[in-house]
Amino acid sequence: MFYGWVIVASTFVVMMTAYGVQYTFGVMMPAIQAETGWNREVLAGAFAIYAFSYGMLGMLTGRLTDRFGPRPVIATGGLLLLVGYLMLSRATSVLQLYVALSGICACGMSAAFVPCSATVIRWFVRYRGRALGITMMGASAGNVVTPILAAYMINAFGWRATYAWMGVIGGIVIIAAALFVRREPSDLGLEPDGRDLKLARDSLSATSESPKLEDSWTLAEAQRTGAFWLLTAMFFLTWLVVFLPMVHLTPYAIDLGIDPIRASIVLAGVGVGGVLGRPLVGMVSDKVSRLPALAFVFLCQAAVFAALPFCEHWLALTLLGAIFGFAYGGGTTLFAAVVGDFYGPAAVGSIVGFVFAIAGSSSAFGPWFAGYIVERTGSYDVAFWFSALANGLAFLLVGFLRRPERPI
Repeated sequence: MFYGWVIVASTFVVMMTAYGVQYTFGVMMPAIQAETGWNREVLAGAFAIYAFSYGMLGMLTGRLTDRFGPRPVIATGGLLLLVGYLMLSRATSVLQLYVALSGICACGMSAAFVPCSATVIRWFVRYRGRALGITMMGASAGNVVTPILAAYMINAFGWRATYAWMGVIGGIVIIAAALFVRREPSDLGLEPDGRDLKLARDSLSATSESPKLEDSWTLAEAQRTGAFWLLTAMFFLTWLVVFLPMVHLTPYAIDLGIDPIRASIVLAGVGVGGVLGRPLVGMVSDKVSRLPALAFVFLCQAAVFAALPFCEHWLALTLLGAIFGFAYGGGTTLFAAVVGDFYGPAAVGSIVGFVFAIAGSSSAFGPWFAGYIVERTGSYDVAFWFSALANGLAFLLVGFLRRPERPI
């Protein structure tokens, strides 16, 4: 078996664990609010700074991955998540909440998406969309399991014990998975997709040809292309509101009179959709094209946000959550795949990290904005309509995106 699939399995576990614990925040929030009295604006603000911080730190973890390889970066992230969630479980003040979640957990989380996606890009070309889809499916698999598990654990043990156990077990699992991650195929005498490097060189030497490699751009070269900034703008718009459902869908359902267990199932629907969307969209984009798939997922997200104000039954909300998860999950797969296709593997950690820092950090806005709106109006409607508009604009920008070409 090609070792690249071991890389995919290991990064799947990292993503499932890191994002699974992250996605429990929406389930934890009502319990935290009930015990501490901190309102949704305060709690959503902590999550917003967390999202902004780990997005911006992606620029650093991308460079560190290019320089030192993914293994030490991911393992360090696992250790920081373990420490951060333990501290969060003991927080008794808003300051401690912000230090633990917005500081330490954010540092640990920055070592998940960027190092994992950059590594998979290096190991695959032909099957890049499929491999990235499976890796990114880990985040959605975590979103299926952990919100429901967290809801039962909160009822049995309280939110503090739940966070402590999830932090310890999650950190250990991430560190263990990191041990199997290797930087690139040439470390094992292989080429991307499993072609043997020595046999490839021997067969090519007879004809005096050079192996065909992907054209690779440096970060500075990529930044001089219009496609780089258009791609950044598109994902800035869609990720501006991407965490709004993760943080507020469960409280929104509870506000509608839905019991907490069913409300956690609504959030789990996002994960179910992502489990399907990440690999399926990736595989389809390998066969067809990345850009039509990208337009489709942006349009789906816009439609979901536009429909949310009109849904009150938990099954309808779960269905919308699943559609959102399918589209959001497919979009994250396509983001890494498009960057790899456009700019090659050599500096992919730095390029993915830079775009993720600018676009991903915008995700801090959505949870805070929704919390601000609901505290002042008693309704999420304005936040949902704004989110639909942001994704609609991202959909329109896809029509202008083209693969960059080097100047002659």
